Amino acid sequence: MINVTKTYLPPFEEYTAILKRAWDKAWITNNGELVQELEEKLKDFLGVQNLLFTNNGTTPLQMALKALDITGEVITTPFSYVATTNVILWEGCKPVFVDIDPSTFCIDSSKIEAAITPATQAILTTHVYGIACDVEVIDALAKKYGLKVIYDGAHAFGAEYKGKSLLSYGDVSTCSFHATKLFHTVEGGCIIANDDELQRKLMLFRQFGHVYDDYFSIGINAKNSEFHAAMGLSLLPKIKMIIEERKRITGQYDKELLPIIQRPAISENLNYNYGYYPAVFENESLLLEVVKNLKQNHINGRRYFYPSLNELPFLQKQPCPVSENISRRILCLPLYYGLSEEEIKKIIFTIKQILIPC
Repeated sequence: MINVTKTYLPPFEEYTAILKRAWDKAWITNNGELVQELEEKLKDFLGVQNLLFTNNGTTPLQMALKALDITGEVITTPFSYVATTNVILWEGCKPVFVDIDPSTFCIDSSKIEAAITPATQAILTTHVYGIACDVEVIDALAKKYGLKVIYDGAHAFGAEYKGKSLLSYGDVSTCSFHATKLFHTVEGGCIIANDDELQRKLMLFRQFGHVYDDYFSIGINAKNSEFHAAMGLSLLPKIKMIIEERKRITGQYDKELLPIIQRPAISENLNYNYGYYPAVFENESLLLEVVKNLKQNHINGRRYFYPSLNELPFLQKQPCPVSENISRRILCLPLYYGLSEEEIKKIIFTIKQILIPC
């Protein structure tokens, strides 16, 4: 079976050699040596001044809303993983969906201002597939109306906009290091704040609100372990190689499929990370035919993202016609380090069987 993604694993000996440092000290959690080292190396790699390693990519979004005292309306995107909406609801806030740009699939910045009300406190939106939101316009609107900006950068690791990591924008940015991501720690994530005082608040939130026997605030357990940090430390030196390989595979897909599928637009100011290969088909019926043919040939794509989040059954309807339309027609194709030439050709041929029938 060719799956939509495959976790990159470093040589086992490299991983265990790093892990042994923690093993020998019997210090395997609670902000150990490997966690601290990973945080420093990630800050250097991403060019950010603050970064906290966390247990996943969702809890940091909850922490961000809490740390920024967000309790009212939050403008957000309907085209993202469900966690983006769920954290808003979980923290007792109200999601206000703004439709997406039909070319980038990120939130349509030209429609945000019309959605702002006296109850609006924040914008929480996603750099979809690692493609940059319109950060300049969003920043200007935030300043004009006194809003906080949180970026769900789950897909944004390694992507740079105008020479800066995408994760360096906004009041807070988060990232997922789940095993399906191009950089992973098996399970994990991070949270980044540009303000040092805010970062300290987030640090306390991550560890129950206390440092040893001194208690400062409320908090939860969002810490991660030395086992997970060891995976990140063994993988980080290989990330540029992984991105280059994914770029090469993307080029092969583009060469064969671009005349017959739609792809999201990528700004010339974005140094892309090639985290995903989303393909948009002419209609949903055609997409379903492609999915069926792929499965019959032991290939798994993923309808990522479907459904549009404004159509979740437990929410009051907020129409977002562009997102609804794109979500019904989009499929992410297999893309990962180690995808063979034979497998790439098989995927392309299987799609063409439906789109260009004999």
